[in-house]
Amino acid sequence: MNFGLALLLLGGFLLGGAWSIWRSDSDTAGRTGPQVAFAVILLLSAVLASAAGILRLV
Repeated sequence: MNFGLALLLLGGFLLGGAWSIWRSDSDTAGRTGPQVAFAVILLLSAVLASAAGILRLV
């Protein structure tokens, strides 16, 4: 397996994690601050891993 492909897969996994955290909300309070922060961190990590994977494949 190519390292660029592995980075793309990691980016997809992180993107799925960010989506999962974003979709899960509390019954009463909605999304909490740490929940939003963690989703944003995962989203940025997913973008960086995907961009690195694409650049690695090029």
